[in-house]
Amino acid sequence: MEVILLEKIGKLGTIGDKAIVKSGFGRNYLIPQGKAVFATEANIAAFELRRAELEANAAAVLAEAEKRAAALAAIGSVTITAVAGDEGKLFGSVGVRELETAIAEAGGDINKSEINLPDGPIRFIGEFSVECQLHVDVIQNFTVVVEAE
Repeated sequence: MEVILLEKIGKLGTIGDKAIVKSGFGRNYLIPQGKAVFATEANIAAFELRRAELEANAAAVLAEAEKRAAALAAIGSVTITAVAGDEGKLFGSVGVRELETAIAEAGGDINKSEINLPDGPIRFIGEFSVECQLHVDVIQNFTVVVEAE
């Protein structure tokens, strides 16, 4: 299935690129989310009329993401206290929900879907680097310090 991208998407392309995607991905995700349209002659003509508007919106979203990344970088690190055993293993874990609330209390603006924990939730006491993908092009790292109560 061939689609025209209405915004920049990770490994597919940027605004206005034609991409060939699997039909399920196109019908169930890209088109309902407003990220792409079918690549028909009518849609191509309509896209060319809207190109400047879409690029301006994309630039505004990128600027907002960069501003949020600068605020997150200014915070630097957050400290979370949790109940832990003698060997440093937590009773439970620290996941994205706890990180989201800790960052919000520190003055940051982030959604839990933007936090990337590739190794799963944090289960030990220590200092960890966490990656936040605020936009396709904006990735900000920050430090999480987990301490015992």
